[in-house]
Amino acid sequence: MGPSIWQLLIVLVIVVLLFGTKRLKNIGSDLGGALKGFKKAVNDGEKDTKKESIENQDNESVIEGEVVKDNEKEKS
Repeated sequence: MGPSIWQLLIVLVIVVLLFGTKRLKNIGSDLGGALKGFKKAVNDGEKDTKKESIENQDNESVIEGEVVKDNEKEKS
């Protein structure tokens, strides 16, 4: 079975005694900032990927248009 509430409280008290509340607060804010930065990087990566795929689709349609024009020139 999992740890009981009393066991978790004892561990919490020991951690607070070892590190102190200031240090735990700093660790928590550092961890939160790191997670926020990671999420931002993931979102920026997704936006860049979408932008590149849209640009690639535009380039492909332009290339296809040029091929059609070249074929029309050869027929003339």
